[in-house]
Amino acid sequence: MTKRERVIKAIRKQDVDFVPSCFSLHFPKDRNSGSAGVKAHLDFFHESDVDIAKIMNENLVPALESGAVFPGAYSEVRSFDCNSDFISAQLDFTKRILDGLDDIYFTSGTLHGICASALHPIEKSGIDYEKARDIQLQALRDDEDIALAAFHRIADGLCCLVDGYRKAGVDSVYYAALGGEYRWFTDEEFDKWIRPFDIQIMKAIKDAGMYCILHICKDGLNMQRYQGYGDFADVVNWGVYEVPFSMEAGRALFSDCTIMGGLRNRSGVLVDGTDEEIESEVHSTIEAFGEKGLILGADCTLATEQDMRKLRIAVEAAHNFKEGK
Repeated sequence: MTKRERVIKAIRKQDVDFVPSCFSLHFPKDRNSGSAGVKAHLDFFHESDVDIAKIMNENLVPALESGAVFPGAYSEVRSFDCNSDFISAQLDFTKRILDGLDDIYFTSGTLHGICASALHPIEKSGIDYEKARDIQLQALRDDEDIALAAFHRIADGLCCLVDGYRKAGVDSVYYAALGGEYRWFTDEEFDKWIRPFDIQIMKAIKDAGMYCILHICKDGLNMQRYQGYGDFADVVNWGVYEVPFSMEAGRALFSDCTIMGGLRNRSGVLVDGTDEEIESEVHSTIEAFGEKGLILGADCTLATEQDMRKLRIAVEAAHNFKEGK
């Protein structure tokens, strides 16, 4: 069974020879783009032996050329298409990585969701993340029509990225959703300002014939805001330990989806566990959840300095689970 075949069977909740794995990390700035970025990805896939080759995306919605100041600057966010620099750069990068991969892998292209993508031009104007979240919220509350018009333009551009991924030949899109935290939007604001765009883009992924891997990012989340997202996703991943929200609770909320996760990403056995502790936690995770409808992963991206030997042990522990029972 190839890695691709294994992941597809896991998505379909069919029997697999062993539980597949997906882990990722942000590569250092000198190795996250260009030829160095391509090599870093390929090395990571080979060294970790993951089943899903997740292609990272550091090509973000750009800063405004005018240098206008947010929140009013949302009026100047322009439309994007597949010829836009940040989209074409990501697609070129993706194709170069795919060209270097064996066809045994299940592949996934990363797409930053509407909330994060609408933050990027604010952050690129020199504003830190926390302040950018405040500014985005202020913009939506003070002049909803202007901000949402920009969100529409950004979402349409992200759908162009979806189509580009389809043409490049990836198996899936890894959709990184943001905005479910209690500390920012109210439930009503989330339903009005975030959910419609998330669904638009996730539906575009499904309509394009690709699998949708939904990653729900950050901690302190109201997971109930994502009720119904499973209709447009095949796999769901979130911070089991960060939110916190158990895998069993997630299986109930996203009943038709395969669940990805089980391990902490920046602490726990992947950081400081012994070989035996890593294997034990992986086996315990699989035994508790069951082998069907599961992809082993972490709450979110691993630390850039992740010990690759420990990660490989975790992946191998999933491989040998049957023997270990």
